[in-house]
Amino acid sequence: MKILQLCKKFPYPLKDGESIAVTYLSNALHNLGCEISLLSMNTSKHYMDLNTLPAEFNHYSEIHVTALDNSIRAIDAFKNLFSSDSYHVSRFVCPDFRHKLIELLQNNHYDVVQLETLYLAPYVDVIKQHSNAIITMRAHNVEFEIWERISSNTSFLPKKWYLKYLTRKLKKYELEHLNKYDYLVAVSERDLKKFKNLGYKNGAMASPIGLDMKNYTKINAVIPSSDICFIGALDWIPNMEGLMWFLEKVWPQVHLRHPDLKFHIAGRNTPDTLKNLVVPNVIVHGEVADGIEFVDKHGIMIVPLFSGSGMRVKILEGMALGKVVITTAMGKEGIHAENNIHLLEADSPQQFVDRITDVVTGKADKKAIGAAARSFVENYYDHGINAMRLLEKYRSLRNNPVYSRDSHS
Repeated sequence: MKILQLCKKFPYPLKDGESIAVTYLSNALHNLGCEISLLSMNTSKHYMDLNTLPAEFNHYSEIHVTALDNSIRAIDAFKNLFSSDSYHVSRFVCPDFRHKLIELLQNNHYDVVQLETLYLAPYVDVIKQHSNAIITMRAHNVEFEIWERISSNTSFLPKKWYLKYLTRKLKKYELEHLNKYDYLVAVSERDLKKFKNLGYKNGAMASPIGLDMKNYTKINAVIPSSDICFIGALDWIPNMEGLMWFLEKVWPQVHLRHPDLKFHIAGRNTPDTLKNLVVPNVIVHGEVADGIEFVDKHGIMIVPLFSGSGMRVKILEGMALGKVVITTAMGKEGIHAENNIHLLEADSPQQFVDRITDVVTGKADKKAIGAAARSFVENYYDHGINAMRLLEKYRSLRNNPVYSRDSHS
């Protein structure tokens, strides 16, 4: 099967959930015999020098990129106040990308064109004009839901109003485009149900983000410490929002109870305000070369999320490494892990303090939770198994003689 994968940013390095989700799936499909081509924007925000790609990043038969300056500019944000367009989406409308897409569609016969996230939706009509391929939307999140939650957590009124305004337009765009895809691939049953309740009527399935488990079998030469760690892209609002909440509301109490415990923070695009933070026993590492190695050095991983949508890949990574992950109900959303068995759930400052104390004092069995966590990810989130199920669905759609873009099962 010949698949063209469209991305709004280059899916490497594997330092954020989207890149991990895109790369692991495309690699697994390649291993199953698919011919995968990539067309990606190479954005100013997440620029990738393709000359530095490692030799093992070789699962694509072709890689095409177009440059895009997607910087957020005050003047553009202001002008958008007088436009009906979604500012979130319009930043990824790129003439060069469109032209390259047309060229690829005219010169190749693809079975499937897979859009990674809503931000590729502006190109659906182009694909329909130049190809008979099945158009699938792999929805990593319910996009407007992320921003609804960020808006509700924003206290500064002018910013809150502006975010709500942008969110309304994003929601309108997302709902208007829901049934323009031939097939929807949601990353969780929860998101799939949400999309259907919002009015999605075409064929759909839930296909969880998978991990390549062989990448999570590292064993540090030194026994992992009992320290706490956090890792995540710190230019993503939900991550920064949750981290600052933890530092302000939780860490002072944890430090009082456990003065020898350290909190290690790592993340892509760490802001200077965080790098210059002076808080007892808090170590800010900035961007680390190997996120898996970083997490593996510590016994507890915290994921304090209060906005967002979809699935949190970092939680799966921590569980795959056999760590005790402490997260919120929203962080756990989309992952059907059981509280107190596969991970620990906490939503208030006191609950976080108590959960951390339970692990540090041995009240919560760190070894048992870690083992159950890894087994859980192996059973439900292996990228090879998930890719096989998705490929079977693609084949059934492509081989259906009555296939049409209006409806499939």
